Amino acid sequence: MKKIILIILSTSFAYNIVAQENETDFRNKLTFGLKAGVNYSNVYDSEGEDFNADPKLGLAAGVFLAIPIGKYLGIQPEVLFSQKGFRGTGRILGNTYSFTRTTNYIDVPLFVTFKPSEFITILGGPQYSYLTNQKDVFANASTTIEQEKEFENDNIRKNTLCFVGGADINLKHIVLSGRAGWDVQNNNGDGSSTTPRYKNVWYQATIGYIFYNNNN
Repeated sequence: MKKIILIILSTSFAYNIVAQENETDFRNKLTFGLKAGVNYSNVYDSEGEDFNADPKLGLAAGVFLAIPIGKYLGIQPEVLFSQKGFRGTGRILGNTYSFTRTTNYIDVPLFVTFKPSEFITILGGPQYSYLTNQKDVFANASTTIEQEKEFENDNIRKNTLCFVGGADINLKHIVLSGRAGWDVQNNNGDGSSTTPRYKNVWYQATIGYIFYNNNN
């Protein structure tokens, strides 16, 4: 009798361990979630006269959907509101200027995911970015009206192709995400602007919450 009871208890204990492992392993499940965090952005390939750029912080927030293709591979599209930009100093038309540019984008990355364990997801893929708003704040009182008009009339590309890579740390329903991304197209629409021509580059850190269907 004692042996039977021992077998039953051992079986129950093993079942509970497996059930708990399966509960935290979302790799075969269709999941979606919400995320929010910050971008740390700057620009590169600048070609302005004596142009120097420093990074700035911005908001990043949105939704994601994880579509499994087997246990170890998947596809993860996301839709994010993403603030980028930079703090710049330099010279234009012979005058020194200082300003901050904030650009608001709708980012749509399409990641291919590799899931070596239930705790780690490695991601990479292209991203489409659409510019919704741009704000330039000039900090130099000596900046001329002509300089401000030149920045306002700058033919900035609204549709930009980017590449993004990163990793997720999955802690049951909580996901900690890190990304690095950069534009693969210049932000000037026709390349004729005399203001600094540049591409965005950014690092992103977010925290998210995962929802899933127990019946998947």
